[in-house]
Amino acid sequence: MDLTSFKKEFVLGELGVDTSFGRMLAIIDFGNVNHWFTNDRQDADNVTLSDDESLIVDLKGLKAFSDLFTDHSRFYYGHDAQKERSLAFLTATKGIFGKSRVFTKPIQKVRHHLKPDEILTNTRTTFVDAEGLYVQLPKCNFDVEMTVDAIRLMAQYDTLVLFSGDADFVSLNRYLRKNGKKIILIKGGNITHALRQETDKVINAQSIKRHISEKRKREA
Repeated sequence: MDLTSFKKEFVLGELGVDTSFGRMLAIIDFGNVNHWFTNDRQDADNVTLSDDESLIVDLKGLKAFSDLFTDHSRFYYGHDAQKERSLAFLTATKGIFGKSRVFTKPIQKVRHHLKPDEILTNTRTTFVDAEGLYVQLPKCNFDVEMTVDAIRLMAQYDTLVLFSGDADFVSLNRYLRKNGKKIILIKGGNITHALRQETDKVINAQSIKRHISEKRKREA
């Protein structure tokens, strides 16, 4: 057994993922995944981060971990065409996951009018219109695209590995399970009872932190 096969067997055994799950398709909702470790103050070895450090999701680590489940990983994330960093990130992602496995669309800016208590704590750029002070919140939802792909590709997998904790996937999970598929949900934070009920196995992001996270210096 080579090193890669040994690692795969060890990690999947540790997570309780056995051969009964069959062929797997990984769908990565990166808009959700990207925030898994935002508030963490310890790294994967339980070492406290310094004040100028944070944990981010490492794309290469995420792809390598996903490959332990399947060779078919699909990555969904929005981009801001006006920001070079956003486009550079997208280019890097395509280099890691493959151009045909990365799905994107422009981020929309949604107006959110601030309540009096929000004004005091707001750190975003503010604007004013007839209704008062507001900020622009980025929004880019791929629920429809991911759902369509999961159903369209049903013949190619036995288990959907869903990297997300979004409650909007309850209906998708229920439909897939009624059609003989299994669901592995990899999530960060809390999930709804309904989503948990429609899942065959739940894996907490904290249990795979060492595989997919990286320490990074905070921007000044």
